[in-house]
Amino acid sequence: MSEKVYFITLALLFGTILAVFAFKYASAAIQARARGANDDNYRALAQRAVAAEGEHATAVSAIMTELKQVGARLGAIETILKQVE
Repeated sequence: MSEKVYFITLALLFGTILAVFAFKYASAAIQARARGANDDNYRALAQRAVAAEGEHATAVSAIMTELKQVGARLGAIETILKQVE
């Protein structure tokens, strides 16, 4: 076997090993970047959900206040109707 073929074979062997490790590293880096972006999106979604929950609590509180007022008015109307009978 000539020296040239021997060195080409060694270069291919070590080149393959280096390529495999390079692909694994690149894959891990891409996954980490995607995971980071996903975490940022999740944080933004959680913040929007908390803000929406606060708005809903305010709206429910306002609705409950109006419902109590309507109940009081209805009670007054019932009282008037009983007096009219």
